[in-house]
Parts: sequence; structure tokens; C-alpha cells
Amino acid sequence: MTDPTKTAGAPLDLRPQTQALARLVAGVADAQLADPTPCPKYEVRHLLGHLAGLAAAFRDAARKDLGATTDTSPDSALPDLAPGWREELPEVLADLGEAWRDPAAWTGMTRAGGVDLPGEVAGLVAVDELVVHGWDVARATGQAYDPDPAALRACHDFLAASVDDPQRGAIFGPVVAVDADASLLDRAIGLSGRDPGWTRAL
Repeated sequence: MTDPTKTAGAPLDLRPQTQALARLVAGVADAQLADPTPCPKYEVRHLLGHLAGLAAAFRDAARKDLGATTDTSPDSALPDLAPGWREELPEVLADLGEAWRDPAAWTGMTRAGGVDLPGEVAGLVAVDELVVHGWDVARATGQAYDPDPAALRACHDFLAASVDDPQRGAIFGPVVAVDADASLLDRAIGLSGRDPGWTRAL
């Protein structure tokens, strides 16, 4: 089986996916910040705040720079946007992509969300977060979404491997069944516990 953390013998490049997500962030209008998202209890502003926090956490997890960003559970408080988020969120996404270019990021142990885990697992969790939350942002704001193909495949395989994990329910919702001929993105979104048919109220 192909190792999803490898592309042509090198660690998976997260930069194309962070760039795709940054483009979605740039397309969010101020008037959409209070709109609902596929994430229960999250408005668009909370989803973007969550992205800012996880981007910082997984950037520092890659660097093994453990501290407040990596030790805080994402469920500790409802996330929200900070002043200057339009400039800062794309920057921290870019930093995240650069941090995971270092092969050392994928080795040894690190921490994210207050959980200790192997570097290669942390990298795949980061990919999953970037791909799935990219879909969340796109659906909530009515934007087209074209995730990086390598990141999407790694995300799908990571989620598929978790289906029989008894601890899955603490992280993901129940798998949503999709048609056998559904796109890889729809299959990944279903595996994440989301309904690929979710649309924002117009």
C-alpha cells in the first residue's frame, strides 16, 4: 500500500492545499461571517477562527515547538476571529505549509490539540483538517472548491483507515453513506461525518 505521507519519495507537500484554502479565505465576504456552516454550532467566523488556531498548532507541531498553541484543546472555547485576520490567516496557513516541508516534521513525536502523537500522524491530521475545512468554508460561502489532489487522496485514505477505530466518535461524526460512483471529495466528506449534499440556506 502506498504511504499517504509520501509523494515521489518525499513528504507530502501541504503548500498547494494551504494555498487553495487561503484563496477560499480571501473570497469570504464580511457579510457572510455570521452565516451557518456544515460544522454544528459554528458560524463562518468561528470556522475561520478554528482554522487560524489549528494552522498555528500544526505549524508548531511540525517544528516541535510545543507550548500554548499545541497544548490547547480545540474544544476548550468557541473560536472566533481576531483583528487583522484577513492578513494573519493566510500568513499562518503559508507558515504551516512551509513547516511540513521539513522531513523531520514527519518523524519523532509531537503534540497538537493537547494530544501527543507521531509526527507522521500529526501531518495526516493536518491534511485532513485542511481538506475537510476547506470544503466547509467553500460550502458555507458558496465558493467553488478544488482541493489539491495529493492532499485529497491522503485525506481520504486517512479517514477510510479510521472507520473501524472505536475512538473515531470522539473526533468524527458517523460516516455518511454516498453513492459508489461519488467523487473522491464527496467520499472523503462522507467519511468525515458530513453530508456531501449540505448547502447553505439562501
